Amino acid sequence: MKRRTAYIWMGTIVGLSVVLFAAIYFLNLGQEVDKAANNVKGGEPNFSYFIQGDFKSPLDKPMDVSKIGEYVYVTDTNNKQVQVFDTSGTPIFKFGKEGEGEGEFKFPYGITGDKDGNVYVADLYNGKISIFSKKGKFIKYFEEKDSTTPAITSPAGLRIFDNKLYVTDIESKKVIVFNLDGKKLLEISSASSKEDVFNAPNAITIDNDENIYVSDSGNLRVVVYDKKGKFTRIINGNKDAKGESKFVNPRGLAVDSKGTLYMIDNMTHFVYGFDNKGEQVYQFGGLGSENNQFFLPNGLFIDEKSQLYITDTFNQRVAVYF
Repeated sequence: MKRRTAYIWMGTIVGLSVVLFAAIYFLNLGQEVDKAANNVKGGEPNFSYFIQGDFKSPLDKPMDVSKIGEYVYVTDTNNKQVQVFDTSGTPIFKFGKEGEGEGEFKFPYGITGDKDGNVYVADLYNGKISIFSKKGKFIKYFEEKDSTTPAITSPAGLRIFDNKLYVTDIESKKVIVFNLDGKKLLEISSASSKEDVFNAPNAITIDNDENIYVSDSGNLRVVVYDKKGKFTRIINGNKDAKGESKFVNPRGLAVDSKGTLYMIDNMTHFVYGFDNKGEQVYQFGGLGSENNQFFLPNGLFIDEKSQLYITDTFNQRVAVYF
C-alpha cells in the first residue's frame, strides 16, 4: 500500500504538470522562463537527432537511458520493456514484457550497465533490480547480501561507477550503495541534518572524484555528498542555495568530463548546467515538441564522448546532443 501511495503521488505530479505547463505553453510564457540565464558562461550542447523507435514499436513513456557498450538502452516504460538502439538511433532489439516473473516488468525505470556489458534495470513497482546480458537475456535479480530486511523496496535511479551500484529508493527515502556482489557499503537518508531527510529521491550520478549527486525531487533540489556519504552542499538554482528553489521536480542527473553537472527539471521542461561550484552556466529546453524542446523530460545520460541522451517522456523519444 505504501508503495502504491508513492506511485500515486508521482502520477499526480505528472498530471498536474501536464495541465499547468500546457497552460503556460499556450499563453506563450514557457519560452520566457529565465531567458537571461541562458548561456551564462558558455555554449550549450547542440541538438543532433531523436531516437523514437520504429513504426511497429515506438517508444511509449521512455523514463531512463544508458549507453552500455556499443548500444543505447532505453526503459520503454509503458510498453513494459527495454528497447535497444545503435548510436545512430536505429532499433536493434528489445526485451522484456509485462509481468512479475523473471525478465518481466511492471514499471521499468532506472537503467545502467557494468564493465562487462550486463544491463541492470530497476522495476519501481516490482521492487526489484533485474540483471540481463547485453543481448537481453535475463541472468538474475540483484541480491543483497547479509541482510534479513531488504534495503531496496522501490528502486528508481541506478548508476554503476567503479564496480559499485548506486540506487535511489523512493519509498524508503534513501540512497544505498552496494558492491556488485550485493554487500551494502553505504546508506544515505538525510542532507545537512538528520531531520533534513529525502523526499522522493530520484536520479543519481557520480563524478570522477566519486562525489555523489542526488535529485531530491520532493524537496526541489540536488544534494551533493563526498564519496564517504558526507553532505557537502545543496544545489537549487540559486547562488549558495539560498532562497526558494527555482526547480520544480528535478530528475535526471549526469556529469561530463569537464565536471559540468547536467540536471533535468521535469516540470519546467528545461535542462540546466552547473559548474563544480554549483553555479549555473547555462540552460536549454522549454515546453514543446520541436528540436531543443521537451515535454516532461526525465532521464539523462552522458557517454564517454560527452554526448547527452535525454528521455523526453511525453514526446515519446530520446533527444541526443553533442
